[in-house]
Amino acid sequence: MSRLVVGPFNRVEGDLEVKLDVAGGWVRSAEVVSPLYRGFEQILHGKLPQDALVYAPRICGICSVSQSIAAARALAEAQGLGVAANGRLAIDLIHATENVADHLTHFYLFFMPDFAREAYAGEPWHQAATSRFRALSGTAAEEVLPARAQWMHMMGILAGHWPHTLGIRPGGSTRAVTANEQARMAGIVGAFRRFLERTLFADTLERVASLSTADELASWREEKPAPQGDFRHFLAISEALGLDRLGRAGSLFMSYGAYHAAGGHLFRRGLWKAGCPTPLDLSLITEDTENAWYAPAERPLPPTSGETVPGDGTGKGYTWCKAPRLAGEAVEVGAIARQLVNGHPLIRDLVGSGSGNVHARVVARVLEVALVVTAMESWIRDLRPGEAFCEHGSTPADGECTGLTEAARGSLGHWLKVRNGRIANYQIIAPTTWNFSPRDRNGNPGPLELALEGAPVRAGETEPLAVQHIVRSFDPCMVCTVH
Repeated sequence: MSRLVVGPFNRVEGDLEVKLDVAGGWVRSAEVVSPLYRGFEQILHGKLPQDALVYAPRICGICSVSQSIAAARALAEAQGLGVAANGRLAIDLIHATENVADHLTHFYLFFMPDFAREAYAGEPWHQAATSRFRALSGTAAEEVLPARAQWMHMMGILAGHWPHTLGIRPGGSTRAVTANEQARMAGIVGAFRRFLERTLFADTLERVASLSTADELASWREEKPAPQGDFRHFLAISEALGLDRLGRAGSLFMSYGAYHAAGGHLFRRGLWKAGCPTPLDLSLITEDTENAWYAPAERPLPPTSGETVPGDGTGKGYTWCKAPRLAGEAVEVGAIARQLVNGHPLIRDLVGSGSGNVHARVVARVLEVALVVTAMESWIRDLRPGEAFCEHGSTPADGECTGLTEAARGSLGHWLKVRNGRIANYQIIAPTTWNFSPRDRNGNPGPLELALEGAPVRAGETEPLAVQHIVRSFDPCMVCTVH
């Protein structure tokens, strides 16, 4: 058996290293390393509770809105504060804008460029994939980057700027939208819909969203040539490489529930366990630091009493990422989890009662673009200019509260404890913390570590193609992983 260290990864937000034990051309085991320590949880200790609204968005420049929402929801819970109807719509629109941009960026700039690698030069589809998806110089970038830039104008209207907007508050949004701005947003979303229907799907959003089985998806792909619509292009390559057999992790998926415009969730909260929906009990969440570079703990701790104290380097840890677990089990989060929990028939058919895979993860993200952009059109129509966008309250001197949301990459939670008017503890579990967690004290690997087991390694490969596809299928945001 030989040891192969892959990293640092390009086209990944933050620092990532993967250590692989390889034998017989296959990965036998993996250790996923988050080498960068951030310290945000210690920075927040002793601060005023409302300071979390300033610090939390700066955890990440890609999903800063998700961090803002989690912090605001924690404070809203502490204050017993409701959210103004307009504010709820505005926050969902801000959040959806960021999440859709993340999905689009992942597909075009992070994931698809791997198919332009020279190692695939012998494949019949390689030349077309290289022309279309080569990083920055492919023809896709010429269309996607301007479309994404126009899409992000939504942030200017709703939030003033992006990233690190300060407009999201416990009771709503500080940026009231006028009727003219409402019409302008409708125009931006309409133009983006036309881009998606012309370039990504070569079909309507409604048609894509209605696909319900793997067979239907395959039939839809065959209706037009593979290069006609970039999603079809992916599906053709995925079939040729067997990406549905690559990167299988566990069978437990979690969603905290996404988007609240209608008072409930657009994508519901819960678990999908071995092919069955199950209620989510948040009290079962703990964090294990047995194999991380933190001070030793006698047992896994719930986030409300969690500790983030760096160790002295003498332990057996191999990463700064903690190992969050739900009732002792590793959990996969992300678009695939949201759609399994919410009951989308296509994703449930692609996964069945088994585990996720590279193909299903990418399909879930692209599907979610169609679902969310369609929902945004109705949210814009529901705005009522001239009515309140924010309610106001005050944080008590003592209390414990939780703020949950769904970032593009999955479930994000902030756990806050206030004593004598100051933050006594602030713990964050980000999506990539769940997916890229190390082994726990019982030796159980995290989702990515498990997904890497069995990945093929070609002779002479130092950056195995299969490993690249598996890692990117989780769309890691490493700067969010460690706080």
